[in-house]
Amino acid sequence: MTLKHIKETIKQKPLSKPFGFVKKINPINLIATGLSPSIGDIVKISSKNKEVLGMVTGVEEKEFIVTPFSFLEGIKIGDKIYLDEGGMEVPVGDGLLGRVVDPLLRPIDGKGPIIYKTKYPIIKKPISPLERGVINEVFPTGVKAIDGLLTCGKGQKLGIFAGSGVGKSTLMSMIVKGSEASIKVIALIGERGREIPEFIEHNLGGDLTNTVIIVATSDDSALMRKYGAFSAMTVAEYFKDQGKDVLFLMDSVTRFAMAQREIGLAMGEPPTSKGYPPSAIMLLPQLMERAGKEKNKGSITAFFTVLVEGDDTSADPIADQARSILDGHILLDRELTDYGIYPPINILKSASRVMSNVVTPEHLQKAQKFKRLYALLKENEVLIRIGAYQKGVDPELDEAITKKQAMENFLKQPPNQLFKFEETLKLLKSIV
Repeated sequence: MTLKHIKETIKQKPLSKPFGFVKKINPINLIATGLSPSIGDIVKISSKNKEVLGMVTGVEEKEFIVTPFSFLEGIKIGDKIYLDEGGMEVPVGDGLLGRVVDPLLRPIDGKGPIIYKTKYPIIKKPISPLERGVINEVFPTGVKAIDGLLTCGKGQKLGIFAGSGVGKSTLMSMIVKGSEASIKVIALIGERGREIPEFIEHNLGGDLTNTVIIVATSDDSALMRKYGAFSAMTVAEYFKDQGKDVLFLMDSVTRFAMAQREIGLAMGEPPTSKGYPPSAIMLLPQLMERAGKEKNKGSITAFFTVLVEGDDTSADPIADQARSILDGHILLDRELTDYGIYPPINILKSASRVMSNVVTPEHLQKAQKFKRLYALLKENEVLIRIGAYQKGVDPELDEAITKKQAMENFLKQPPNQLFKFEETLKLLKSIV
């Protein structure tokens, strides 16, 4: 090899990888200089003690802001920052089935390494409106109140709205066990660490067949909680692209939005309603619209739980925004638990926007009549209890009083008892 050739080779290939330096450290993010990154680029912060992954979340003329995926302990001024050429992609594959992973899809269940097939970008555009398939097939959940009165369709997005301790996790487990989806992806975002093994063992019975669980606990960084949701949706999209019908469950949207609130406020965004910056509201459709049915591919039927403060959906900006994006909402009512009705689904305040497109006219008629009779009971409950109502005044109310016990039994369902869709229809028909 000639000297001239060696010089040309050295010119073509840099002798060292470009890097920048940490200039300033805040409690949530850090400011660096020396590189020219773009928003969303992944960087590695190299310290003596450890190496931390981060994302570029702000860019100025000579500086850029990095939000880390883990905590900043051990990082100091002057530490080097390198651009990660891989970008914001995660490895996906069939090896994820039956596993519990973190938001970067690294196994945390102690079952050894995962064999991946390919890489998918975490941030991706939702399905094009004209590429979406028409939702015209029933998606059975095994829960009578949902299948009979709030029927879901394949590719539908629904919200489960409830206060704390009302029974969201129990209903989620019933849907996971009762649905006929070939793949189930569960995102547990911002949950207490204690709840993860409890959900797997008690709620799912330890059975993770065809199931992937993505976990970002409350002690994880805000960026891990935020991208845990996007990473879980990416896994669901991988299986949807294989032509599979995927059930996607996320608990909870509220904690996902809270993670973005932390990031946004640290970046200097103005707080709006309940302290949420504009980016937290803007982020919801970016995640939720990625679910759905796509032509010539599979479908993602999604259930998003929303934690409602004080059981008031109208006062919570996240709940209000989620309802406007989703194709239906299931409201869990704390008052129904006082009457021993579990799952405590308030069918009068819940709705499925695609039900009329996926069920038969007879089924729709029966469901509407059930709701009317139940509404009459609730409306006249006080009169009936004090004996002020005289039988024969209103024939329809008389019918409702006669069928009160049967209707309440229809709404009740033990967590370990699941119903086929045909069984639910027979029960509904026998009542109304």
